[in-house]
Amino acid sequence: MGYKIERLMDVALKKRKAERVLKNCRVVNVFSGEIEEGDVALQDGYIAGVGRFDGIEEEDLGGKIVCPGFIDSHVHIESAMVTPPVFASVVVARGTTSVIADPHEIANVLGAAGIEYMIRSSRDLPLTVHIMIPSCVPATSFETSGAKISSRDIKDLLGREGILGLGEMMNYPGVLAGDPEVLAKISAAAGRIIDGHGAGLSGDGLNAYRLAGIATDHECINAEEAKERIRLGMYVAIREGTAARNLESLLPAVNRDNWWYFMFCTDDRHLEDIMTGGHIDHCIRKAVSLGLDPVTAVRMATINPARCYNLKGQGATAPGYRGDLVVVDSFDDFNVESVYVMGQKVAEKGRMLLSPAGDDRSAPGGSSINMAPLGVDAFKVRAKSSRVPVIKIIPGSIATGSEYVEMDVGEDGLKPPPESDILKIAVVERHRGTGNVSIAFISGLGLKNGAIASSVAHDSHNIIVVGDDDSLMLKAVKALKECGGGYCIVDGSNGETLCLPLPVGGLMTGRPADEVRMRLETLLKKARELGVPEGLDPFITLSFMALPVIPSLKITDKGLFDVNSFKFVDW
Repeated sequence: MGYKIERLMDVALKKRKAERVLKNCRVVNVFSGEIEEGDVALQDGYIAGVGRFDGIEEEDLGGKIVCPGFIDSHVHIESAMVTPPVFASVVVARGTTSVIADPHEIANVLGAAGIEYMIRSSRDLPLTVHIMIPSCVPATSFETSGAKISSRDIKDLLGREGILGLGEMMNYPGVLAGDPEVLAKISAAAGRIIDGHGAGLSGDGLNAYRLAGIATDHECINAEEAKERIRLGMYVAIREGTAARNLESLLPAVNRDNWWYFMFCTDDRHLEDIMTGGHIDHCIRKAVSLGLDPVTAVRMATINPARCYNLKGQGATAPGYRGDLVVVDSFDDFNVESVYVMGQKVAEKGRMLLSPAGDDRSAPGGSSINMAPLGVDAFKVRAKSSRVPVIKIIPGSIATGSEYVEMDVGEDGLKPPPESDILKIAVVERHRGTGNVSIAFISGLGLKNGAIASSVAHDSHNIIVVGDDDSLMLKAVKALKECGGGYCIVDGSNGETLCLPLPVGGLMTGRPADEVRMRLETLLKKARELGVPEGLDPFITLSFMALPVIPSLKITDKGLFDVNSFKFVDW
């Protein structure tokens, strides 16, 4: 209990005026499913009651809708490219007042030091950041990461105040095989919630995964997968990120008998998408537009994740709950009008009224780009055969397809047919200076006469680069090193090089959100000029091409990897 009960009871019993009263509201009751008309009394940061109240400070909402603060049930803050204080300044204004954050990305670069930074920089924000300890650092043995988080490290970190549990256990093959270290990590989190990551897992394997203590999954790819998890008592987080958008395909699984096992999450959502389309408010808006009952949508964004993660005092507008509230105009448009955190108005009309005061001064110093020198032939391809495997981008998905294509063999190595939409793609190890460089081919990006490079490449975040000319690819990678990591794009027609520096681990920046968005828009505009189609974010798309746990064909610094057979491709 975070409040003095006597003061709140005095307000509830009308013995004293509340500090603040929101008058003439339509309050969403997530317990009963009703819309209550009345006032919301706020005292000492908490809700004293819903009914009719007088306050020292009153605000007439004129019949607008009041919801509990929204909760993102699974997010990697790093994927927004900004540090926690900047992230908070963007998502809180859109109604998100709490997140379940898995600092998996920065942990793969900086290890426990990266997790400690995320904890420190998330303090004293208008956004409540609940931390899950990353379970898979590195994600697999098929790539080179910057750090390792062992079962012993997890046990130590779980002892920290405010840590909820164990983050997404994506190594489900290790779980099912009884890998001792994987099981030791799960054992270290005994009694805590453990998040899942089991795309495609079904039947006996899913039963065993659930027996290991896995309680959630945000990787369902269709309604049947979602239903199967619900039947086992798991919570399903419906993801609406930037590259992976599963809401439309999963929503048919939600019905009046099982809605309380569904939540919303963004997982990996780009800053620009948040600023233009929204965050969890976007999930609610889209779900309602697809036919979901608005109250059910609000429940999925509030009380369901609060219950799943045992967030006491969050997720409802009721006596004793935190004064984290979102005012929206209507269920039809669901525009966020204002946001309250612990009873104080912190945002209005999409803009913060105060600057988050998180500790960005504690960001790790020095460059995290520690790659070996690259020669002029770094991206030349030699192969055993002219029949070559090609990664196929699937729009709107982080999964990929694959195909074999006949290519020309010359002095400069393999080259794709000139009329094809096939580019070179390479991963350059950037943590330990090993000199690892793997090269393959990819289709579906549309890039012509240019190169794109990024230090954001899940999960180990080595440098990933794509292009139709080796010299342009090399130029992009060198520019990335000079700016300490981030995004770079090179225009082959004029040699222009544009970069968005992300100096914190090569993943994030503490620069203001509007500045970061402007730079990103400039990069995306250049990408469109070079042939990347509208609706396809090349940076987000590329970031998942090095993830060797999502089918089917991916590339790491150690080679081309077939996820379905879980082995490298010998080509």
